[in-house]
Amino acid sequence: MAYQIQKAAVLGSGVMGSGIAAHLANIGIPVLLLDIVPRELSKEEEAKGLSLEDKAVRNRIATTSTQKLLKQKPAPLTAKKNLELITPGNLEDDLEKLKDVDWIIEVIVENLDVKKSLYEKIDAVRKPGTIISSNTSGISINAMAEGRSEDFQAHFLGTHFFNPPRYLKLLEVIPANTTAPEVVEFMTGFGEDRLGKGVVIAKDTPNFIANRIGTYGLLVTIREMQNRGYSVGEVDSVTGPLIGRPKSATFRTLDVVGLDTFMHVAKNVYDQTSGDEQKVFEAPGFMKKMVENGWLGSKSGQGFFLKQDKEILELNPETLEYQPAGKLKTPSQEMAQQQKGLSAKVKTLVYANDRTGELLWSIFSPVLRYSAQLTGEIADDIVAIDNAMKWGFGWQQGPFETWDAIGVGQSVEKMKQEGQDIPAFVQALLDSGNETFYKEVEGDLHFFNGSDYQPVPVNEKAIDLKRYKKKHGVIKSNAGASLIDLGDGIALLEFHSQSNSIGLDIIQMINFAVDEVEKNFKGLVIGNQGKNFCVGANLGMILMEAQDDNIFELDFTIKAFQNAMMKIKYCTKPVVAAPFGMSLGGGAEVALPAAHIQASMETYMGLVEAGVGLIPGGGGNKELYIKHLKGMPKGVLVDYQNVASKVFESIAMAKVSTSAEEARENNFLNFVDGISVNSDHLIHDAKQAALSLYEMGYQAPKREKVPVTGEPGYATLLLGAEGMHLSGYISEYDLKIAKKLAFVLSGGKVPYGTLVDEQYLLDLEREAFLSLVAQPKTQQRMQHMLVKGKPLRN
Repeated sequence: MAYQIQKAAVLGSGVMGSGIAAHLANIGIPVLLLDIVPRELSKEEEAKGLSLEDKAVRNRIATTSTQKLLKQKPAPLTAKKNLELITPGNLEDDLEKLKDVDWIIEVIVENLDVKKSLYEKIDAVRKPGTIISSNTSGISINAMAEGRSEDFQAHFLGTHFFNPPRYLKLLEVIPANTTAPEVVEFMTGFGEDRLGKGVVIAKDTPNFIANRIGTYGLLVTIREMQNRGYSVGEVDSVTGPLIGRPKSATFRTLDVVGLDTFMHVAKNVYDQTSGDEQKVFEAPGFMKKMVENGWLGSKSGQGFFLKQDKEILELNPETLEYQPAGKLKTPSQEMAQQQKGLSAKVKTLVYANDRTGELLWSIFSPVLRYSAQLTGEIADDIVAIDNAMKWGFGWQQGPFETWDAIGVGQSVEKMKQEGQDIPAFVQALLDSGNETFYKEVEGDLHFFNGSDYQPVPVNEKAIDLKRYKKKHGVIKSNAGASLIDLGDGIALLEFHSQSNSIGLDIIQMINFAVDEVEKNFKGLVIGNQGKNFCVGANLGMILMEAQDDNIFELDFTIKAFQNAMMKIKYCTKPVVAAPFGMSLGGGAEVALPAAHIQASMETYMGLVEAGVGLIPGGGGNKELYIKHLKGMPKGVLVDYQNVASKVFESIAMAKVSTSAEEARENNFLNFVDGISVNSDHLIHDAKQAALSLYEMGYQAPKREKVPVTGEPGYATLLLGAEGMHLSGYISEYDLKIAKKLAFVLSGGKVPYGTLVDEQYLLDLEREAFLSLVAQPKTQQRMQHMLVKGKPLRN
């Protein structure tokens, strides 16, 4: 049977249920969101004279949850209009509607009997072939499927999303014993390709994979903190980015998750295990006391941390009183910072003979052994375990990758000296004469399966550039970028400077890449797999030249950047930009002139130069204005002033989109540009877009003159800016920047509607940029951004 999901239903509209509904709406799937019928009227409903029989009252819970999606932070919706795809209802009046959906996701209370009762009702109305899944975080999938019809059982499985569903990559798919293999296969593909998730197949065991190991790790950390006399702040200072874990480290993570939620997850494993394992999952007494006190973390205003005025206080678990937050400072931390790469840093830390090393070894050792003991029980292989921890808990390295990093042989030797039992799986690796869980075989990654090595399964759409370059080499490279042959006649220009910021090295590679592609390729993709696509021009370099009064040098560089952008625009072969994450300033300027933009769903795009006292200098003003003009419906008389005002506001206010969809609403993307939901597939999707354009007979755009608003438009923009200054929205210096921007966007001293050459607009832009960069206040803003990482309003 060929499965298709065109419409879905989410049952349960709490934070998780509404978040899943929002994520489905983000990818264009209409969703029915159902919840229980209220038992009593709210005060507002009483005031309106409504009764419990009114539809508005009966749908109130789901309706309220739907409306909350617009206010939640981080935003569950990629665009507010996606809310139109969510239809609220209730579990009594609207169950019949389930016969029209292709996927039913249950996200109700974690109670087996309540879930089974609901499934009985679903079974009576669903059409055969409809997939049903539970978002449970720990109730047995097999137990839930018991007693249902054969078709229900064949199409039932667990789909465990992580919160918040839009942002967290992990989706655990948990088949029941009765789930048809083709349903598991379909949901895996659908999860990766449409939902944009990293899918792992988990076994039906308590808390599945990520929560089982993650909860164990957190509880081991708390135990070691107590046993060894560390403070909450000290633990957090070394269990975050220092070891490749999220900034929230240990206790901030617990505060964000909520202590009540965490205790529930821990109790679930405690109730289903025994012996030493069970002891670890018993939460310590002080945490139970915290729950009794209502100190649940962020949602209650205090937990392990409490913000008082501007000071962050930490909880003392012994006294349950708050004290100033502390940090660990030891020689090994200094030594680790000098190491290259996470693996070397972690290895330096865990074997260090100081308080940092002692703490980290005491946490790593049990968690690594526990992960190895569970291999085969919670998942079929180590890849699923490593991926679950990376995608669900934000670890940069999974347990087995960590074990490889610190040296399996060396760590096992230390564990044996301490009298620890070594899991059979690990001993088997060492007995076979191997030293790592992962190894490269002819350029491809293989993993140890208990007796031998087999290839790590990879979705063909997930291109790993680091591995790809190792295997296929590069055409040309310098410090800032590399040109790679992606195959099928498509080349890739990869930025890899610090923060992917644009300097002369990247500009040189853009020029080389366009020339090379015009001669020998069908198309070019500009993309990379750094933390962000590109955060703009090299601000440090610009500031240094400006402070040295090297305006001639800066003029040369800005001109070179503008010329490279024009080269992208008028390349005779299609150029596809693949932005993701922060695509700011120069990053947006690289994408705007491309023949096509294939953006990741999480793309935060904007021309933000005003924040550092500048205006865009690489053609961004002109390109955004042209993109707005081209976005106007054909045959409609264009109001150039209206277009110029919108672009002016976007650049002057340094607006940044909160998603690729919002970037489209802001005209950084047009209606034919693409959005990839799965960021791992972005390079593949961009390559396909370039091939498609080539095969359709791509022709470079013709050079056309641009209509501008001229002097009347300049006056109008100025009036708006002065109004904002008088209202206190912008400072006097902001007004000065706004005047320069207004002059550039209006096309200078020409009549309204004058057609001007692109080069004329670029020259205006460059002059304005250079006059601003010489100003002391702009240099102060740039300095502040470089040192503090945030804008200065001077």
